[in-house]
Amino acid sequence: MGRLDGKVTIVTGAGQGIGRGIAVVFAREGARVVIAELKEHRATRTAEEIRAAGGQAVAIATDVSQPAQVRRMVDATVERYGTVDVLVNNAQGMHARTPIAQLTSEQVDVFWISGLKGTLWCMQAVYPIMRVKAQGRIINFVSSAGFRGEPGLADYNATKEGIRALTKTAAREWGREGITVNCIAPGALSKRGQEFIERDREEYERRNAQKAIPRLGDPELDIAPVAVFLASDESRFVTGQTMFADGGYCLL
Repeated sequence: MGRLDGKVTIVTGAGQGIGRGIAVVFAREGARVVIAELKEHRATRTAEEIRAAGGQAVAIATDVSQPAQVRRMVDATVERYGTVDVLVNNAQGMHARTPIAQLTSEQVDVFWISGLKGTLWCMQAVYPIMRVKAQGRIINFVSSAGFRGEPGLADYNATKEGIRALTKTAAREWGREGITVNCIAPGALSKRGQEFIERDREEYERRNAQKAIPRLGDPELDIAPVAVFLASDESRFVTGQTMFADGGYCLL
């Protein structure tokens, strides 16, 4: 039996990169996976890949920056599968690095709305379902960039640290109701993220050299197993934590 047999799981931003890797591995572990992705063709591609491998998945095009779309996605999940057991908040809008002094309100909103607010809205949408069952797993994605204060990423960093604060607060408020809430700070990138670092290959290599394990993580092999643990019954006494799956880049 898989470690997530029968678990109904929503993974946002699962059309590519880390989200896709998590969705694929969750399905291998027996989960029924909802691919909640901004781009419909990406969502469909991941769902078809999972089904072709014998897993269960459905694609639902969702813009997490729109609360009404989030609610519709969760309602559609319950209509199809009857419940929600696990929520993985991975979706995040992006834009180019920008020094603090040059940031515009529109740039800040790209991160803030899709990241912090999108995470909040997804959590609020699944909470009543998990509360009734007195059981649920929520996994939010943050970044070591926020923890370290990486330059040129002030709005991204603030968003990710905001998600960490949101996670810890939810862990305290919802723990007595059987819901655990944790974070993963991954040392892996989507295709878009890889294109982003190619603009400054020298800086990327410098950062990799600082790691105890000096390489980029693999979404399926290095990040998804951490998410499987946090989604499973094995993590029932773990909440409010940030798992740094980054090869030792952010040693505490």
